Amino acid sequence: MPLFLHLKRSLNPWRRARWRLRLVLWGFAALSGLAVAGFAKGADLALAFFFALDRHWFWLPLIWTPFIGMVSVALTQKVFPGIQGSGIPQVIAATRLVAQGKPVQHLVSLRIAVGKVLVGLLALTGGFSAGREGPSVQVSASLVFLARRYLPRSRVLRPSDLILAGGAAGVAAAFNTPLAGVVFAIEELGRRLETRTSGVLLGVIIVSGLTSIALLGNYNYFGRITLHGLDYHIMGPVLVSGVVCGLLGGLFSRLLLWPQQGQAWGLWRWRQENPIVFAGICGVLIAVLGLLTHGLSFGSGYTLALPLVNGGVQSVPWYASPARFLATVISYYSGIPGGIFAPALAVGSTLGATLAPALGSHDLVPWVTLCMAGFLAAVTQAPITAALIVIEMVDGHRMALPLLAVTFLARAISAYFGPELYQQLALRFAEDRRDSGIRPTDSRKEA
Repeated sequence: MPLFLHLKRSLNPWRRARWRLRLVLWGFAALSGLAVAGFAKGADLALAFFFALDRHWFWLPLIWTPFIGMVSVALTQKVFPGIQGSGIPQVIAATRLVAQGKPVQHLVSLRIAVGKVLVGLLALTGGFSAGREGPSVQVSASLVFLARRYLPRSRVLRPSDLILAGGAAGVAAAFNTPLAGVVFAIEELGRRLETRTSGVLLGVIIVSGLTSIALLGNYNYFGRITLHGLDYHIMGPVLVSGVVCGLLGGLFSRLLLWPQQGQAWGLWRWRQENPIVFAGICGVLIAVLGLLTHGLSFGSGYTLALPLVNGGVQSVPWYASPARFLATVISYYSGIPGGIFAPALAVGSTLGATLAPALGSHDLVPWVTLCMAGFLAAVTQAPITAALIVIEMVDGHRMALPLLAVTFLARAISAYFGPELYQQLALRFAEDRRDSGIRPTDSRKEA
């Protein structure tokens, strides 16, 4: 009799609805993990393709990079409006709009996910300084948001919860940093974590992350750092890295916000009227910069930062960090779909490798690690997320306190330059749908 009652209780409609909700969410979380893992593999192939071209024909980027930039922006403008840039501002705006009952298909949808991956990979074949980690946030949020169509009608989940969970899962799967994914959702995307949201968030992150691990392996994004001992001497690098990264990261954020806040400038008005030609000009600048720096400014910067973190390279040219800085800003101005997470980490790593010998240090690894976290924190003004991402990426738990110290210092200095980057960029998508590139015909189709 107890067994009968147990079976009867387990089959009541409410319990069936709960299990259906879980299974649907886990299924779409697995789909997002699959998409992020595929995006990562595709990004590796796209960059390898570009560098193969560059090795065989050093002059080819002068033609190829502008061409790819123009095609990418043309597809963004005419076929996949809403995929430009990182994707994180779109996800932030989507959580706000959907909470107001407004449509968000122009920011998170299957069309957006497909376009972000395809056009993002195309842009990487042009050697632009862009990453796939930020776009993974928009891709994952778009796919998890699709789950709302298949959830039981009695669901208690809000659409904004799905977008929030999907975006956090994108960070976790892209970097293999589950804790950073949770904190990113709190610190950057949603600014809150309610009881009913937390279970959904954790479940989606876990399933998405496990799917990515199954395909890519349980890896550290930048391997494991080797430290030769930490003592009070680390305070000097923390202070110097925090101040320098705060200043440069604040300048970087201000430059990225310039087109949005300086629309009175004729350059940005011309860019708005001629986006495809402007992308071609940016492609020429990227190609010239790459030729002048022997290719150091091409691509996401991962292959440049990896040996610095692992200690395999003991020096970089003085111009490596400025070149990465400029290439990332120009790539963002071009309007291609691409993130700034990996390029920002590359700027930080090369900055640390430049500061260390200049200040008499022969151990680059602590400086590289601190500057990666400091510069990312200064750019995003999300210090806890930046510290956790770097800790999990390099297995740097021994440096947890120095990394937290440098990120909070860098963030405090960067805040004097202006508002938070992603939150400010999200305004152009949240305030007016016309700013996302959607044309009237697109709006009618969505209705």
